[in-house]
Amino acid sequence: MEDLTKEDYLDGQVLLIDKPLEWSSFQAVNKLKWAIRKKFSLKKFKIGHAGTLDPLATGLLIICTGKFTKKITEYQGQEKEYTGVFTLGATTPSYDLETEINETFNTDHITPELIKATTNEFIGDIEQAPPVFSALKKDGKRLYELAREGKTVEIPKRKVNVSTFDITDIDGLNIHFRIACSKGTYIRSMAHDFGKSLNSGAHLIALRRTKIGDFNVDNAQDPLVFADFLLGSEGTR
Repeated sequence: MEDLTKEDYLDGQVLLIDKPLEWSSFQAVNKLKWAIRKKFSLKKFKIGHAGTLDPLATGLLIICTGKFTKKITEYQGQEKEYTGVFTLGATTPSYDLETEINETFNTDHITPELIKATTNEFIGDIEQAPPVFSALKKDGKRLYELAREGKTVEIPKRKVNVSTFDITDIDGLNIHFRIACSKGTYIRSMAHDFGKSLNSGAHLIALRRTKIGDFNVDNAQDPLVFADFLLGSEGTR
């Protein structure tokens, strides 16, 4: 890990973080912000992330400091790559493990050949509706807040692009995948729609962001390790 100065962070840096499971993107930014402020006795400085990851997802989070925060929109617009697992035969309201299974479906008719053939329906420009359990806003309120209140919300579909959808392994009802897609693509929605296209159901049980543009999670750092390195023997845990 590079040993940067106070001026480096103030002038601008791109920091690659491997977001842990159950952390919010906001928590990851705050961990770095706290460590940098503590190390250099800063009252405030610019810092932000380029693209939210759900708490149940892990992987690459680009965090920008100083003048590089102006590049956040540019980084957000770059293609992203994910790996993960869909489970067939059941759906959840959130399309992932945040909520309990609400419906089960027959899977006897599903074959590996049908699974792989169905991926073709999801390559190229596709339309999808974001999950009702998402951070998007409607009338000034987060969709997940409305969903938890039991309110029904009409969410218009929007066009996204999927350049790659590979099935990397089939383990019973667990479908392992690799997807490369445009900004705004919800992999949870792809899981839900994929299940429907198989005349069954599906939900997302694991997700990891591996790339954003030319940035790779292989070069990213756990936020706790970053803070420990920056603060040395002071400790951060």
